[in-house]
Parts: sequence; C-alpha cells; structure tokens
Amino acid sequence: MIKMKTFLSLILAITLSGNSFLSGQKIYLSPAGDDSNPGNSAMPLATLAAARDKARELRETMKFDEALEIIAAGGEYFMMQPLVLTAEDSGTEKSPLIIRAAQGEKAILRGGEPVEGWEIVSPNLWRAFIPQVAHYNSYFEQLYVNRERSIRARTPNEGFSQVSLVEETVLEKGTGRAPELAVQKIGLDPADAKYLESFTGEDFRDALIIFYHNWDNTRKRITGFSRDSSSVYTVGEGMKPWNPVNAKSRYLIENFRQALDAPGEWFLERSGYLYYIPREGETLANTTFHIPVLKEFVVLRGEAGEGKKVENIRFENLTFEVAGYLTPSDGNEPAQAAAPVDAVITADYARNIAFDNCEIAHTGTYAFWFRRACSNCTVTRCYMHDLGAGGIKIGETVIRPDEREITNHITVDNNIIRNAGHVFPCAVGVIIFNASDNKITHNEIADLRYTGISVGWVWGYAHSPTKRNEISYNHIHHLGWGELCDMGGVYTLGASEGTVVSNNHIHHVYSFDYGGWGLYTDEGSYGITMENNLVYLCKNSGFHQHYGKENIIRNNIFAFNIRSQLQATRIEEHRSLSFTRNIIFTDRGTLLSSNWHKFNLLTDYNIYWDTRTKDIKFADQDFSTWKKEGKDIHSLIADPMFVDPGKFDFNFRRSSVIRRIGFVPFDWTQAGVYGAEEWKKLARFDPELELRFNNIIAEREK
Repeated sequence: MIKMKTFLSLILAITLSGNSFLSGQKIYLSPAGDDSNPGNSAMPLATLAAARDKARELRETMKFDEALEIIAAGGEYFMMQPLVLTAEDSGTEKSPLIIRAAQGEKAILRGGEPVEGWEIVSPNLWRAFIPQVAHYNSYFEQLYVNRERSIRARTPNEGFSQVSLVEETVLEKGTGRAPELAVQKIGLDPADAKYLESFTGEDFRDALIIFYHNWDNTRKRITGFSRDSSSVYTVGEGMKPWNPVNAKSRYLIENFRQALDAPGEWFLERSGYLYYIPREGETLANTTFHIPVLKEFVVLRGEAGEGKKVENIRFENLTFEVAGYLTPSDGNEPAQAAAPVDAVITADYARNIAFDNCEIAHTGTYAFWFRRACSNCTVTRCYMHDLGAGGIKIGETVIRPDEREITNHITVDNNIIRNAGHVFPCAVGVIIFNASDNKITHNEIADLRYTGISVGWVWGYAHSPTKRNEISYNHIHHLGWGELCDMGGVYTLGASEGTVVSNNHIHHVYSFDYGGWGLYTDEGSYGITMENNLVYLCKNSGFHQHYGKENIIRNNIFAFNIRSQLQATRIEEHRSLSFTRNIIFTDRGTLLSSNWHKFNLLTDYNIYWDTRTKDIKFADQDFSTWKKEGKDIHSLIADPMFVDPGKFDFNFRRSSVIRRIGFVPFDWTQAGVYGAEEWKKLARFDPELELRFNNIIAEREK
C-alpha cells in the first residue's frame, strides 16, 4: 500500500510539472519542524533558508497563478544565517512569493541566542560564561535583557563629560579636505582620567571613547594615555574641518571593567565571562538575556541586467529581533546621519518588495535600506523600535550615472519608528539620499537624538536626482534630547524640485547648542514646498533656511518655539523663499533671528501674534517700518483665535481673522498613524519620557 501511494505521488508530481498551473502552494515552517521534512502542514520545515530552497524547487517545476506562500507557525525561530533572496526567488505579479506568519499567530525570527547558566557573584552582580567568546572570539557589543537593550558599562553613567583640549598632529595630509591620517590628543575630565591610569591592555583594545560634536558622533579606540596632561590619544583619519571635535564637544567612555557600577549595566571579558548588575526586581528566574549572533536578517540581492532583479516578494506579520553591530578595530569616523551604517534588511536591484505589519526591534544598525536600483517597494504598518541607528534609508550616497540605478517610488506609510540611535545617535528616522518620487506618509517618528526625516544628499546647487518626494502627515516629535545639534523635524538638502512637505505635526525638537528646528531647508535646498504643517516647541526656531532658493513656505502654524520663531542664515542675491499665509504665535524668545530681516524673500499675508505685546519687533524694526520696506504689506498683528494654544489645541474658535490673509485651516490631528485603535494606542508617547524631555528643557532654559 505504501509503495502504491508513493507511485501515485510521483505520477501526480510529473503531471503537475511542465506547463500546467497550480492555484497556489503553501510551505510551512514551525519551531518544532525539521529541514528534512517536505514542508507541508503535517511535516513543516524549521528554517527560512530551507523554505526558500523549497520554494525554488517548486518554481523550477511548476507554474502558479496565485501566490506561493511560506507560512511560519507562531513561536520563536533562531536564525543561524540571514535570509538571502536573489532573482531566483522572485515571484511574478500574479504569483508573488509571500513570507508570513500563520493567521493570528506571532512568529519571532531572532538573530540572537539566549544566555543561560547565570550565577550570583554577589547580591549586586551576576555572571555567565559564554564559550564562543572564550574559544572562538565571538565578541558582541549589545545585550538585550527582558527584551530591552541593556547599557554597556560606561562613564559617566548619565550625561557626558566635557572635552578640555584638542590637539591634532597630521601624519598624512592627502588630497582631500580632511587629513588621511592623524593623531588626536584629547584632554579629559580628571575624574575620567583616573580610570585610564589603571587601564589594561584589554581595556585599550576594547574601550571606546564616543564624542558628541554638533551633528556627528566619532567613536574611537583609545590608543594611548598621558597621565601628566590627563589626555588620551586616538589615531585615524584627520578631523573634518567642517565639524571637528573641539572644546565644546562632549564624550563618554564605554566598555571597561571599572565602569561596571550601575544597575542595568553589563560588561563582557575576552575570557568569556559576561557580568551584569541586576535592576531592582530582577531575579535569575524572571530575567532573560539574548546576545546577537547576526548583524542582518534579510538581504534582497538582485543584480544589474534583464531578469536579474529580485521582485514580487512580500513579508507579512513577522517579527525580526536581536541583531548586533561590531565596531571596527579603528572605530567609526564621523558621518552625518550615520550614512554608511548598514541595515538589518537591505535591498539592491529590487522591485515590488513589500513589508507589511512587521516588527523590527533590538538592532545594532538601521532597520531598512532600499539602496541601489530599488523601485516600487513599500514598508507599511511596521513597528521599528530599540534600534542601534535609525529606521529607513532610501537610495545611495553616490549618484549613479545610469538613471535606471537611482532608487525611486519607495512608500513608507503608517509606521512607528522610535527609540532609536542607541549605537549611532546621529542616525535619522527616515532618510532619502539620492532618490526620487518617494512617499513618506502617516508615520510616527519619535525619541531620536537627531533628525526625524531627511531628504537630499547634495550640498549646494549642483545636480541632484532627489526630486518629487512627498513628506506628508507625519507626527515627528521629541527629537534631540539636548545631545546633538543642527537637527530638524524635517531636514532638506540640495535641489529637490517638486518635493512637498505638508500636513506634518512637528514638536519638541531640542538640541544641545544650536539648531533645533522644526522645518529646516539646509544647504542649497531648492524647489521645495512646505505647507499645512504645525510646528511648535522647537529650540531655535520653527523654520530655518540656511541657504537655498525658490522654496515656498505657506499656510503653516509656527508656535511657542523657544529662542525664536523664524530664522535664516546666508544672504544671497536670488530670492531665497516666499513666506505667505502663515501664522506665527509666541509667548517667548524673539520673532526673527540671524538674517531673516536681510534675506531676499517675499513675505506677506501672514499673522503674527505675541501674547506679551502688540509691539512686535521685526529684528530691530517695528511693524510699520518693516512694511515700508515692502515686507508683509498685507500681514496682520492679530490674535488668530486658537481654541486653547496653551494645551496645543490649534483649532480655531472663529475664522474671521484668518480669512483676512487667506489662511486655509488644516486638520493637524490626521498626522501620524491610522487604522485600528490598538495600533494608534501603540503609537502614543510614553508619559514618563515626555516628562523627562520637558525637564531637560526646563533645566536648560532657566
């Protein structure tokens, strides 16, 4: 009987091969599966790699007119290797490859493994032995405790120390703007220098000194130490002349044994012993530990040429968590937006790729990067959190001569991106490098140390392929935390004709020194329309243009920004921007700062209101003098009649005033995520974090 069944199965397989079509095929995965199984529901496979290979076999022998699905049962899967997909794995428009969790179940694909065998060294110290570290040098730099990132031993435990001096000796100048090789001598706080006096060789090998300077971070190994001057030496590329480490910079030192002194901190010895100081309430019984093994989860690796793209693949309802980052031996040189940093999901030469309702968490790098020659890809309703860098990168930092290799038409809609920048604080929520026709809409972006959304990667007025991008209906807030500078809720660079930034709700952007802005058109920003945005409680101003041309800023609300409301820097002969039908409402700071009053701009049909006075100063001029210079001829100093601005309710009690300037009300409450109430509830900001942020502002603005 068994032989007859086998024979019939063989006949069926032959019949279904060739040119016949199947209505669909399902391949099953289970944590209890086995890769030697056939992959049906009764005998599932165990790994994504095996399921991918099974899908390849089916594509080779059969044709489908419906989706080919890989279905993962609920549970936890340890990924021993990234899932690599090539053109060989592509689906078709009629028959995409879908990789998803079983209906109503949660499949967790984990790039790390648990740490067990803990022992209590003392009431406030635990340790575990990690054999692969001791025997195979499998070092790691992230530890996740109870599914949250733990703190690698550091000093100071909170905040930063101040650089006292910086000297650089150039060893090899090279031909670039920054020296190719140099030694830096950095003066330390005396309290930190005492730690260095007892550094071991292993400490010098593994400790990192991390500098915060303007918009960048530099992460360096400590090459040497001078007790006499309380200074450390670092070696590598020369400092960037546009943003060097200087006496305004701050630093912390992490990953040495003496710094292990606070609950929640951990330290890994090269001997293989992992030490951890438990937090209050943590016990060996109720605490789990995971360490990263992989640095990435999914690689979509197409190639140039006809039929070599990877395409028509969907990922649905999957959780990817625990991935790491290892610092190179020479550290990390500063890079705006952490631009060179990889992602845990990367696509090149990819088309029609979709990630829907997925979770990306506990990473050492960015979550997604649609890098080279990607098009028509989507990330929707995904939850990205506890990230080593930022959320999503689109395009490349180089401009390909072949326009077909410029990434385009990427949609990032209805996602939550927050709690990021843990390894690279200068990372961005969503950044578009050299890419066109992308849509970044209805996202919740919060709790980053730098910019929310960045668009463009050309400085000045040179050619840029970054055109017609849409940045709309995003809720961007609680950025900066007083740690870096020169950030914006939405930040733009270079020529971006056709780009629209509209209907965003931006607030609570607070920098360390200069540059906490809501809307920020930086070097050479050109051809951008910013309208219907609500911006409030940003440190330096609600809107700032460094320099650019022919930008349109209209029908926005700028309120309660701390130092000033409007700012402009570089004066140029051409018209820099038009500023019309905006409402500026304040009770603090100045109305204008830097060179707004000297700019070549069209400004008219605006409403200005300061609750402290009706005698508003436009730089050093009163309103009548300002108007005589041709500025704001039809503008008003008037209360716009907000419902309750003190509680950030910017709806209107009456519309009689705003009608006089042609202001069109917009619904700022539509910014952010949409859909099920549970999803919108998940997006709400933690009240404790909100209180911490407000306390930072209150302390700094005394």
